[in-house]
Amino acid sequence: MAKLFIEGGRKLKGEVKLQGAKNSALPILAATVLTADESVLHNCPCLTDTETSIKILRCLGAKVNRHGHTLVVNTKDISSDSISDSLMRQMRSSIVFLGAILGRCGRAKLSFPGGCELGPRPIDLHLEALRQMGTEITEHHGELVCCAPKGLNGTKISLSFPSVGATENIMLAATLAKGTTVITNAAREPEIEDLADYLNKCGACIYGAGEGTIVIEGREELHGTSHNIIPDRIVAATLMSAAAVTGSDIVLKDVIPSHLSAVIPVFEEAGCSVSVKEGIMNIECPERPKAWSLTRTTPYPGFPTDAQAPLMAMATIAKGTTVFVENVFESRYKHIGEFLRLGANVKTVGKVAVVQGVEKLYSSSLQAQDLRGSAALVVAALSAQGVAEIDTTKYLDRGYEDFDGVLLSLGAKIQKI
Repeated sequence: MAKLFIEGGRKLKGEVKLQGAKNSALPILAATVLTADESVLHNCPCLTDTETSIKILRCLGAKVNRHGHTLVVNTKDISSDSISDSLMRQMRSSIVFLGAILGRCGRAKLSFPGGCELGPRPIDLHLEALRQMGTEITEHHGELVCCAPKGLNGTKISLSFPSVGATENIMLAATLAKGTTVITNAAREPEIEDLADYLNKCGACIYGAGEGTIVIEGREELHGTSHNIIPDRIVAATLMSAAAVTGSDIVLKDVIPSHLSAVIPVFEEAGCSVSVKEGIMNIECPERPKAWSLTRTTPYPGFPTDAQAPLMAMATIAKGTTVFVENVFESRYKHIGEFLRLGANVKTVGKVAVVQGVEKLYSSSLQAQDLRGSAALVVAALSAQGVAEIDTTKYLDRGYEDFDGVLLSLGAKIQKI
């Protein structure tokens, strides 16, 4: 069990280099299975989720060595096509290994994935797309047995929703498939582009990543490469929220401003001054932020659902009323009950949350229930009077590397026990 004790009301000051993006590192680690070679991945964050991916790779027969934030992955001797139930249950993103293993081995055996409980997140889109490519899939007692007896074949796939995971799985499976695969209504997230960049360096032929239509021309084989994982835009939004709730000025390094194009205007509307030059962001915040009109989560390039909870923490102490509409996941308001313990004024009706900002929050004992919600509780506690106790077991370290250490470096009074 891990608990954080945070004494609120302290201003932050200093600079932070952003960690590598979790949501980019995980599919790229899965993609190494396709190479039968050695890849060197730089800026790979030290997280429990990346460690789970490493365990899966080793379970499959790969050799993985970490040197700080650099991973050396050798997948030449992949000898297994199955992932144990215990590993699959540890994170939602484990399902992305399905496309990679199928592409490499022509068959795969795994169970349904675990991860944060954010409401129904069916993998139907993944499975239907793989079926269209020639995969025979049997589902029995929570286990998926997949095989492509005649090999994977390129085809046209139209997604009913721009699912990030389904787009990634199709890309991975199509890279070594026969012929050309065209994905329409594909996810457009920066992490999709990063995966395509890695695969193209390995010899794949993918174009259109980051747009609504992605074309993958199958290749017979891939080779290893060296790749730098992009910085984490959700961690950036979380740290920006931490600055806003404490009325602080901080500097973030290695920022890609285009990845935050839907987030930065919210902070500016809240009264913060945000400037980015050559990857360095300066954010200067007023003593108390102003409420903004509306935050509506949508697939990229819209406002990211992963940033909703940290920004709601900022809204709890803002001057005025802010409305949130969560359009991506059904159960992504679990942090609100904990905000109420701090004295926040939040009302919800279905997917709508109305936040009336209060002048002060007061410390309490809090229980994290998902990854981004746990970060939001930390952000809120930074502005609360007294010492808040947060149980972050299982969640925070899945997506935030040494988050308490980062905040300590900025001047927060925080202790992890």
